[in-house]
Amino acid sequence: MTETLRSYVAGTWQAPDGDARTLFDAVTGEEVARLSSAGIDMAAALDHGRRVGGPALRELTFHQRAGLLKALAGHLREHREEFYAVSARTGATLFDSKFDVDGGIGVLLAYASKGRRELPNDTVYVDGGVEPLGRGGTFVGQHVATPLHGVAVQVNAFNFPVWGPLEKLAPAFLAGVPSLVKPASPTAFLTSALVELIIGSGLLPEGSLQFVAGGVGDLFDHLTGQDLVSFTGSAATAARLRTHPTIVGESVRFSAEADSLNMSILGPDVAPGSPEFDLYVKGVVAEMTVKAGQKCTAIRRAFVPEQHVDAVVEAVSAQLAKTVVGAPDAEGVRMGALASLDQRDEVRRNIAALADAGRIVHGDPGKVDVVGADSERGAFLSPVLLTADPDRAEPHAVEAFGPVSTVMGYSSVPHAIELAARGNGSLAGSVVTADPAVAREIVLGVAPWHGRVLVLNQRDAKESTGHGSPLPALVHGGPGRAGGGEEMGGIRGVLHHMQRTAIQADPDTLTAITGRWVRGSARKQTDVHPFRKHLEELRPGDTIVAGPRRVTQEDVEHFAEFTGDTFYAHMDAEAAAANPLFGERVAHGYLVVSLAAGLFVDPDPGPVLANFGVDDLRFLTPVRFGDELTVTLTCKQLTPRDTAGYGEVRWDADVTRQDGESVARYDVLTLVAKKSSVQEGDK
Repeated sequence: MTETLRSYVAGTWQAPDGDARTLFDAVTGEEVARLSSAGIDMAAALDHGRRVGGPALRELTFHQRAGLLKALAGHLREHREEFYAVSARTGATLFDSKFDVDGGIGVLLAYASKGRRELPNDTVYVDGGVEPLGRGGTFVGQHVATPLHGVAVQVNAFNFPVWGPLEKLAPAFLAGVPSLVKPASPTAFLTSALVELIIGSGLLPEGSLQFVAGGVGDLFDHLTGQDLVSFTGSAATAARLRTHPTIVGESVRFSAEADSLNMSILGPDVAPGSPEFDLYVKGVVAEMTVKAGQKCTAIRRAFVPEQHVDAVVEAVSAQLAKTVVGAPDAEGVRMGALASLDQRDEVRRNIAALADAGRIVHGDPGKVDVVGADSERGAFLSPVLLTADPDRAEPHAVEAFGPVSTVMGYSSVPHAIELAARGNGSLAGSVVTADPAVAREIVLGVAPWHGRVLVLNQRDAKESTGHGSPLPALVHGGPGRAGGGEEMGGIRGVLHHMQRTAIQADPDTLTAITGRWVRGSARKQTDVHPFRKHLEELRPGDTIVAGPRRVTQEDVEHFAEFTGDTFYAHMDAEAAAANPLFGERVAHGYLVVSLAAGLFVDPDPGPVLANFGVDDLRFLTPVRFGDELTVTLTCKQLTPRDTAGYGEVRWDADVTRQDGESVARYDVLTLVAKKSSVQEGDK
């Protein structure tokens, strides 16, 4: 009996009520599972996420959430072979499956790393610097970001049933917002296997991940302004969901990744036989055949210089002719099936529309030789390459979401840019050129219509991830037809799930709210040098004042000789006098920083393990011979590292001269040992 997929909501696995839709193996046509969300209480699911999942996540720091993402990635990696086996039933080859499964796991790892490196070990994110709001320094402003108290609802596409949910889950989870996953029907059985493994692991807090197998039902009716929706699919469906009365009325954050007629431009400098020409051909073929062309970033429009259209068509066709289509486990197969027979019918209809505006130069949408499977029972389709007049509307408006691409000629770089813009917004574009000037003109010309642009040449080809590979560190999304949304983009994707709030207060209150010492708030000088304190003993505001130290001409000349920095402003009295900023010889800025360090550093072994950086260094006014320097060093921020015996401490350094004016300001970054780690080491 065919399995009926269950939903995981409100802490339990729930089977649907009533009739269910049948899902089929894309390769054999056999029944795989049945699917329905009938009877699922959508309001209860959202309520569970808000009441149970959200509070559990918000209790954790960014670093603790990052640690759970890393642990989850490791757990999923141990089960990759199981996912590959299920993925084959979606029509995916082993390469396709790895693209989906390993890519999704990679996103988890990337966000785990970014969370620990770029976010504080705290529950509050401080966004930007302190803004002075009054002349006396007693009224200041600061932006902070806190997690929304809702649920991040995913409505995913069928083409990436593992990567899609994980790339949306990672930034939401790191932000502290629970997710509800609603997969596309044709490949929902693979997403179900993914969620079942995640829930079974017990790694994530209850309520932080829920799963609805089937339609959205009345889910959107129960959304609030604290919830978010992230949609991947057709532009028509995106438009319908975006205008849902609750989405509009509650101002629900809605991000869409929709249809995209992505393009790739072969630069006018590239000729047949060159390395860049071969890279272009390879890229077009890969985007047509990986995942059977079912990628939202695949190349749909290939723009090439008019004189090279025939050469490109010949080279791409030759490579496509070598592409073996068939069952993913059959020997030699390079391209599997589409996700469903319905999807194949849809692609065929769109190929017919494109053919009316041009002609098919390779492949037959009605016939394909298949290895290891039945070409009619499985959703197989031949790769289809077309050419068209670039002035026809159809190639810039019709997307055949499969192994299909159209080659079009352009007459000049401005013409190529204009053609690229006719897609009315795309997720990804690429430019293959060896000429940096050409790259600049094209990239800046097409950028307003594209979310991401790859520049490919023989210099970066070995490391390039290719035209169609979204990366966690970069935004994934595009303007106009592509949906107008953004996903991932490193920490940008995390902040999308948080509310930015402007705080106006006095410095002491702002310090208490953010957990970071703010200039103007109280400093605390103690008998114990701050560098003698372990991480647990330090508090924001702990301060040492050291100095004064007189700067002499001999200091400057010795520093110049020792370092080799003999810039005229330090060593040539006549030239320095002519400098409108100085008027006389002055001390090196880095000498000032070095002298300041000599004043505040405690030389004996202690909790401070290392100085690992200086941030935001500014030299504010010249230091002249005879000036006396004092440094005030204040503990600004503490960032414990959960898995190490030390943490990071950020110190505010303010170097002043005898009249009290600041000559330099900067942050000193140190690694400070935990007292607990020292005690454990003594046992």
